[in-house]
Amino acid sequence: MNSQDSFRLPGLTSAVFTPMHEDGTVNPGRIGPLVEFLIQDGVSSLFVAGSTGEGLSLSSQERRLVTEAFVEAAGGRVPVVIHVGHNCLDEAYALARHAQDTGASAISAVAPFYFKPDSPETLIRCLARITAGAPELPFYYYHIPTLTGADVDLAALIRLCKDRLLTMVGIKYSDPRLHLYMAAQSANSSDSLDFVFGVDEMLLSAWAAGMRGAVGSTYNFAAPLYQKIISSFMQGDLDRARTLQARAAAMIDIILRTCGRTGFKALMSVIGVDCGPCRLPQSSPAPKDIRRMTHALEAIGFFEWGRLE
Repeated sequence: MNSQDSFRLPGLTSAVFTPMHEDGTVNPGRIGPLVEFLIQDGVSSLFVAGSTGEGLSLSSQERRLVTEAFVEAAGGRVPVVIHVGHNCLDEAYALARHAQDTGASAISAVAPFYFKPDSPETLIRCLARITAGAPELPFYYYHIPTLTGADVDLAALIRLCKDRLLTMVGIKYSDPRLHLYMAAQSANSSDSLDFVFGVDEMLLSAWAAGMRGAVGSTYNFAAPLYQKIISSFMQGDLDRARTLQARAAAMIDIILRTCGRTGFKALMSVIGVDCGPCRLPQSSPAPKDIRRMTHALEAIGFFEWGRLE
């Protein structure tokens, strides 16, 4: 590893939505207000054009536009991590180079997911090609096997990256199987790699397992709740931390039951930070479903304990 090892993503990183017009085109004019809201809400950094940001549904030119807008809006106040993963490695390389040229803080990438890497060795070769586009930026491998189907042995990947992927500083671990994270840690000598968790409803479990950073969708609208979970845990108040985590799980369950995954983005309009609809192949929820979601969240008190400090 090199001097980039000092880069970390502590606390809550918002996996930001990509604001869109009603016709599904990117709306860069809403990125500035979104970033101001998130910074005021206390998130530590921004993760751009990932799963939540519908990055894989955007053209490469749109991804460049979104990268530039978020970096400009953040203005160096918080780190901006750009997801550059792509099925075409040359496109991912070019997106990585653009992120570096634009002034991003770090890059991240999922594995190619149509033709999937068949081994840690193949995956390392893919990631080496991508990161060659941004040799000055720290890199996080984005491990999300439920979406990519690339469920490689992370311990083997870590052992290979020590000599062959020198800009790799961490793993965005979006997998509820924490026992596999613990196994991967056996190869993570001296905690040289920064694991950040991507399953919001299990944040407390990740902190108990030793992680100290998380990247998630629900931190866009419920950062105060998760900050209280973290502070309760760190102060040794496990009863309060468990109670608050249960509330987060109930919140997520309501959103998924009423609106599905696209309800996360729809909820932003409910709290006054409209990010527009989702883009196909995702279907935005109908107004009646958004009303059902809102009423159900009101019934459990979300707008008090989820939003207020």
